[in-house]
Amino acid sequence: MAAAAKAGSTRLAYFDDMGAIRSTATVISLHQEEGGRRAVVLDATIFHPQGGGQPADTGLISSAGARFLVDDARAKDGVVFHYGRFEDAAGDGRTPPELKEGQGVTLEINAERRSLNSRLHSAGHLLDSCMTNLGLNLEPGKGYHFPDGPSVEYKGVIPADQLQDKKTQLEKQANELISKGAKVLVSVFPYDEAAKLCGGALPSYISQDSTPRIVKFGDYPGCPCGGTHVADVADIGNLKVTGIRVKKGVTKVSYSVSP
Repeated sequence: MAAAAKAGSTRLAYFDDMGAIRSTATVISLHQEEGGRRAVVLDATIFHPQGGGQPADTGLISSAGARFLVDDARAKDGVVFHYGRFEDAAGDGRTPPELKEGQGVTLEINAERRSLNSRLHSAGHLLDSCMTNLGLNLEPGKGYHFPDGPSVEYKGVIPADQLQDKKTQLEKQANELISKGAKVLVSVFPYDEAAKLCGGALPSYISQDSTPRIVKFGDYPGCPCGGTHVADVADIGNLKVTGIRVKKGVTKVSYSVSP
């Protein structure tokens, strides 16, 4: 998800405008998997598929009376599958109208869910900067930006006798940065330019012939990311570090956000 969508894949319209909660697209295909699960594939989407530590958007795909309620979205080989069900809009038990290939549709995502997911994702990235500011130069690892227990992991350890102090310092540092605010840059760049924005180098998993998507908070070094983010660091709201745990050489920082 860190690189721009390749030819033939679903165009990720939220790459162009993360603030868009409505858009239009064209139906490419309809699928029914084993067990009856339905999926719609579009030429473009503002629905963020689950991945990169961020949950999927939910919402509605509609056209000419047909209403497809999206409860999940997943990307497979660059194609985004919108999973859900057709709604019986009339409520009278009749077979509801369905979408057709080639049909133009309107997309609408759950704005409240998107906002929370973006704030949680940005908060996780902000903690990376705070760790560096506090001299905790641990290598960032996995991020889990789901509402049910967001956390970020780092390779390396914080001594046990410093955990409580670092927890307090991290939270204070994060909220100081949030109170100051800083514009968040998220865009696709040529490889060399992306590397410069990320401090001079990119992770080895990113191909040198790709155009990576980079997120950058203010003057801090950026990093590759395919998720959604706030427009300004101030939009994260209040951040609370709920715990720091060290296990098997990995430091896990858990957190939450509130308005």
